[in-house]
Amino acid sequence: MAYPGYPPSGYPAFPGYPPTGQESVYPPAGQYTYPAAPGGYPPAGGGSFPAAPPSTGYPEAGGYPAPGGYPAPGGFPGAPQAGGMPSYPGGPGYGVPPTGPGFGGYPQPPAQSYAGGGPAQIPVGYPGGQAPSPMPGPPAAMVQYTQGTIQAAPNFDAGRDAEILRKAMKGIGTDEKAIIDVVSNRSNDQRQKIKAAFKTMYGKDLIKDLKSELSGNVEELILALFMPRTYYDAWSLRHAMKGAGTQERVLIEILCTRTNQEIREIVNCYKSEFGRDIEQDIRADTSGHFERLLVSMCQGNRDENQTVDYQKAQEDAQRLYQAGEGKLGTDESCFNMVLASRSFPQLRATAEAYSRIANRDLASSIDREFSGNVERGLKAILQCAFDRPAFFAERLYYAMKGAGTDDSTLIRIIVTRSEIDLVQIKQKFAEMYQKTLATMIASDTSGDYRRLLLAIVGQ
Repeated sequence: MAYPGYPPSGYPAFPGYPPTGQESVYPPAGQYTYPAAPGGYPPAGGGSFPAAPPSTGYPEAGGYPAPGGYPAPGGFPGAPQAGGMPSYPGGPGYGVPPTGPGFGGYPQPPAQSYAGGGPAQIPVGYPGGQAPSPMPGPPAAMVQYTQGTIQAAPNFDAGRDAEILRKAMKGIGTDEKAIIDVVSNRSNDQRQKIKAAFKTMYGKDLIKDLKSELSGNVEELILALFMPRTYYDAWSLRHAMKGAGTQERVLIEILCTRTNQEIREIVNCYKSEFGRDIEQDIRADTSGHFERLLVSMCQGNRDENQTVDYQKAQEDAQRLYQAGEGKLGTDESCFNMVLASRSFPQLRATAEAYSRIANRDLASSIDREFSGNVERGLKAILQCAFDRPAFFAERLYYAMKGAGTDDSTLIRIIVTRSEIDLVQIKQKFAEMYQKTLATMIASDTSGDYRRLLLAIVGQ
């Protein structure tokens, strides 16, 4: 379905961009045409770190630590390149679906489930004896459902919200509190309806008005909240590769953590909105084994069958050992094949089998056999297979740790996970770092920016 005039002429650049008079140069006018997709997200594995033999630890040897002891140093030790969020695309309009929920036929689910929260249970005596193959997945009671901190507001009235926002920006001064109260308590789908109602009622573009009233990080955060989620992911990837330099950690954060359906939607959006092929851009901006890993990820083809084949897990574990620790040099393609294609429950079983074969956990072997971005990418996949909320908790921690704050990473994760699993990310953050996410945000930010972040995160 095409949405006339998307994205909006006033959808502003971030501070200082684009130059006056060039607002609609980028991206090329496109139609946000998504294929119809079923709602919800497929189970993606995860949950909490299982208790496992001492040699199965991640990210260091010594056992998958109980909640609270994760992670050891060595995840994403530094924040991605700072410098703020790149320019917000210009163009005529920022599309809102004329009918139906969601954006472009894509509903925005309030929760995402991670099936199989615990470790794959290996039969007694395995691998010495014959392993059953395949084994059934975990019972429904073991499935941990995740939830966001933002839910769709009941008794929602887009016209009333548009009126509140108009009044908050009219005349001298701006009522930032009224704006924060609205945007932090509405789902992404509801925000799209507010934008449409605002233009219908006042003949003005809401985003242009917001930009004229706001600045700095709070502006960046509000603009991100008003982007449809798939578009925001595609836009973040585009700007991570646009211009000089590449923000590799942004590519890892998005491409290595999204579900198959999410990846396919992002790829389609990237093509329709920016007129570019994401695989070609990845090849142009990265190289070597990291390039191959990202190309594998953007296929959106990971096996999502929740049934674990223990025989295959044993074979994959043996293959990985022979490709790394068991030989001189490393067969990187073998690691790419297993980690890019196996389901998350299957990867958990493989990691457990690997620890018995190698007397070392798989994450530690990746540390020893790889370096740089490909190491970070492979470990991100393995981490998400065991505990996706912990991955994002770690990213948030390092975005705020030390001098300065990587605001773009902070904003991107808070916004994109706010309707999926931010509740679980908050819980994991407190377990891992002995402080709440809200406490760390409060100490690292200020003003309306802090108030809006805390409103989204919740206390």
